[in-house]
This record gives sequence, structure tokens and C-alpha cells, in this order.
Amino acid sequence: MLRSTRLSSRNKITVVYIYNRTMSLQPKVSIIMGSTSDLPIMQKAIDLLEQMEVPYEVHALSAHRTPEQVEVFAKQAEGRGIKVIIAAAGMAAHLCGVIAAFTTLPVIGVPIKSTLEGMDALLSIVQMPPGVPVATVGINASLNAALLAVQMLSLADGNLAGRYAAYKENLKEKIVKANKELQALEGLKYKTN
Repeated sequence: MLRSTRLSSRNKITVVYIYNRTMSLQPKVSIIMGSTSDLPIMQKAIDLLEQMEVPYEVHALSAHRTPEQVEVFAKQAEGRGIKVIIAAAGMAAHLCGVIAAFTTLPVIGVPIKSTLEGMDALLSIVQMPPGVPVATVGINASLNAALLAVQMLSLADGNLAGRYAAYKENLKEKIVKANKELQALEGLKYKTN
């Protein structure tokens, strides 16, 4: 679980440090957001990676305000052992594409709803030019981004694949239970099942 978060400025990069039991492990996933205001949306991704026991790191980098730092991050990510990058951005949403331009790692884009109901960010991320792909999930869908990262990592990690399979089974059980509860509804005049 998230124990504490603090913001600091170092070398003009704002970094969100997550202190948890995985700090001593090598991160496999980088969660990058254009601003710390995106943290509440990205929390679902953080929570899922915690649940799946996947080491990760979290940074705030801006394609427009800290472009040099974004380039350095993207170029060095693979060498630091990162396997998948989840990048979240709103409005023009260039962060995901800029990261993808400087790395061969898979980049998953999370469009953030800020203006135009998030459609501007969605279209900015999903409409990448040929040769610079960014896998794109729904608007504010950081949970799905983390699940996609887990699926990618599961290809080379049988233990993680098992945890992911158990997660999917739990989703199925929740729906089966919910359906049974709906079937048990009584006292409704026109309910036919």
C-alpha cells in the first residue's frame, strides 16, 4: 500500500517518490504523468501494481515544460530495467508520443480528462504516426493501463501470470454473485426473471 508521498524538485524534474515494500526491488514499470494533478487518476494503476506485486516507479515529467528530462528518461529507461511505461497526459497529450519516440519499450497511454471531455487527449495519443506506436486505453482508464502492463510482463513471469489469472477469476466471481443478487429481487410487478 501507499505509505507516504512527498514531492521534491531535483534537477528541474518533479518526482513523486512512493515509499513501499518494493523500494529495494528493481522497477519494471514506470508510471509517468504530465503533472502531479494527475495522481488521483493514476492511483488505480498504482493500486493494481501493488496488488499484483509489480515493482514500479512514479514520475511527473512534462513534454512541454521539461522536454530534455523526458528525453533522458525515455532513453535511459530500458537500461535501468524498465519493461513497460505507462504515460498519462491531458489536453494536447504529447507526453506519451515523445516518450515513445525515444524508446523501444512498450508505451501505454492514458488520456486524462481535462478539456473537451478528454477527447483531445484521447485523439492525441491514439493518432500516433506510423513507426511510433502508443497503446491507448480509455479516458482516465489507468486501471486498464496497469492491467495491460501486467499482461505484458506476465509473458515472461509465470508467478505474475498466476496472480493475474486469479484477478480475472475474481472479476468473474463478482459478476456471477451480482447476477444471483439481481435474480433474487422480489416484489417487482413487471420483473420477469
